[in-house]
Order: sequence, then C-alpha cells, then structure tokens
Amino acid sequence: RCADSARRVRCGEVKMASWCVRAVRQSYSIIGSPGLLRASPRLLCTAAQQKSNGQRSEEEPSGVSKVEQSPAEKAWSEEKVQLEEQLKEITDKYKRALADTENLRQRSQKMVEDAKLYGIQGFCKDLLEVADILEKATESVPKEEVTPGNPHLKNLYEGLVMTEVQMQKVFTKHGLVKLNPAGQKFDPYEHEALFHAPVEGKEPGTVAMVTKVGYKLYGRTLRPALVGVAKAP
Repeated sequence: RCADSARRVRCGEVKMASWCVRAVRQSYSIIGSPGLLRASPRLLCTAAQQKSNGQRSEEEPSGVSKVEQSPAEKAWSEEKVQLEEQLKEITDKYKRALADTENLRQRSQKMVEDAKLYGIQGFCKDLLEVADILEKATESVPKEEVTPGNPHLKNLYEGLVMTEVQMQKVFTKHGLVKLNPAGQKFDPYEHEALFHAPVEGKEPGTVAMVTKVGYKLYGRTLRPALVGVAKAP
C-alpha cells in the first residue's frame, strides 16, 4: 500500500511539472508572435509623432510673433498713432477752451452783479454831501434855543432832523451804511487818519476824534471816515 501511495504522489508531481512547462511555452509563443513585434514599432512611431507635434505646437506662438508686418500694416499703425496723438491734442484744447469759457462766464456774471449793486455809487457819493450839510445844520442849532417860545426855530430844527433820519433810512435801504468809528480800533481800510496825537483816556491806535463820518456801500468802503488817532505820549 505504501508503494502505491508513493507512486501516486510521483505521478501527480510529474503531471504538475508538465502542465507548468506547457504554460511557459505558450507565454513565450505569444510574446514572440510576429503580430506583436509588428505592432510595437507602430506604437513607438506614434509616440514619437505625438511628441514632435507637441514640440511644434509649443514653437508655433514664438514663430507667429516673429512674423514681420507688411508695408500696408506698418502705414496703418503709423497713421493710427498719429490720429491718437491728434485726438489727445484736440481733447486737451477742448478742455482748456471749456475752462476759459467758464471763467469768462463767471467773471461776466460777477461784473453784472457788481454793476447792479454799485451802479448807484456815483449817485450816492453826491448825496453824501447833502447828508453832511444836513448833519452840520442840525448840530449848529443850539439846543437851548429850541423851545416852544421860539416856534419857528423849533419847527425848522425838527424838520431838519426828520429829513436827516429819512435820508439815512433810504441809504440803509440801498445798502449805504454810515461809519462813525469813535473809540474803535483804527482800520486803514475804513478810516483815513488826519493826525496822530496823545489823548488822555484813549488807548494808542484807537480813533480819538471823528471830523467826518464815512460810508460803506454793500460792504465796500465808499468814503473813509476822516479821524484823528490817539498815540502813546
């Protein structure tokens, strides 16, 4: 029995070995087949062709950029540059013209407004002399003489005062304001100094005396006030 079992084991090993040999031979036959050998060069050629195509596609953009322009294209480009420069220059001139026109319009508008406000300047200067005369007339009347016992002088004085008050109202209505700077700081834009003298009780640089009142028309000095300015002793 032992001999039979040993024979069976040997037979199984021999069969297994023969089967492995057949499998190895089949694999060599497949690898060495002419069809596969013919296909491999084709695959190599295809890969090489794809690689060369990729290199060409990468080199194409650089080649395109090196293409020179034709004379017509060069002339068109130069004309385009010239037209762009002309457009820029004309636009700059147009903007400057607009700015000049706007400045001129504003100046003209300011001149018209000033003409409306200060068109009566000459007329006002002439009326200032009348106002000065009325003021001097009322100041020259002695107050102790203005009594019911002297009705003529009393009526005349009251008439002068009323006329002066009404004239000042008209002046104010048209932008004409009186300047009486007694005790104020001297302002060279509104006051005209006739003299400088030390005055007791007055600070240096202040108006100590007003000999003639001044007037302003809409904030502009029409006539400066004639004053005396106090100075340090």
